[in-house]
Amino acid sequence: MDGPRDETVTADDGVRLWATRSGRGEPLVLCHGGPGLWDMFTDVSALLADRATVVRWDQRGCGRSQRCAGPWTLERFVADLDCARRHFGLRRTALLGHSWGAQLALSHALAHPERVSALVYVAGTGIGPDADWHPAFAENFRERLGENPQRFSRWRELTDRPRLTQDEERERAVLEWSVEFEDRGRALEHAGRMADPWFGINDECHRALDEERSRTWGTPELYAACRALDLPVLIIDGARDIRPRSAVDSLEQALPRVRRVVLPEAGHLPWAEDPEGFRVAVTAALR
Repeated sequence: MDGPRDETVTADDGVRLWATRSGRGEPLVLCHGGPGLWDMFTDVSALLADRATVVRWDQRGCGRSQRCAGPWTLERFVADLDCARRHFGLRRTALLGHSWGAQLALSHALAHPERVSALVYVAGTGIGPDADWHPAFAENFRERLGENPQRFSRWRELTDRPRLTQDEERERAVLEWSVEFEDRGRALEHAGRMADPWFGINDECHRALDEERSRTWGTPELYAACRALDLPVLIIDGARDIRPRSAVDSLEQALPRVRRVVLPEAGHLPWAEDPEGFRVAVTAALR
């Protein structure tokens, strides 16, 4: 298997999920960020094409997957991920999750450790409560977007409107996503690539899963489960991520088999700003 091939994964409740497989080597399933977004890992799959058979998929109700009424729960999304694993005939696979997808991949590994060979946890926010990171993130977000008063004003204008066209929704997302990159000169370019093609954000999914995380993350049971996880885990951080990296210390300290790589000049999408550093780190984990 080398070139990408689109497939339909049917979840156990009948919802159809878009997926694709490419590359060659050991299996690696990618879990995109959000929640409510879609797979944006085209560059990652290309970076790893000679090292891994990469499976990508759009989470339910998002992107190219079937629009549906949920349910919007972490348990349901873990089950969907396992359906993708089974669809491609993978007894065990490495998982790579980014941002919200890092939480999803970790949750799958905790639920089904016998089905996971390794976990790559990219730009997540740890296993503590939202108070560990969200206030600082919100402050950093406004400060960075405010560096350009014109962009900040336009973002505020779009955010305050009760209804947006698809073009306006995309424009607002690109402005928001531009804060995720350390290279300010190319930030809008990078963010524009994230939004191309544009599928529309599933806001209901986003709200429900964010609310579930704020209720359930940071519990003693989660810490205990991570301490018992007998899998190799690689944490990858971009040092310039506007989410404080100290939030991930909670996860690193709990895991028994963990290594952490910090890419000093990268933001929230480290493969975009340090592709070689990212590739070296991931391929080492896969070995």
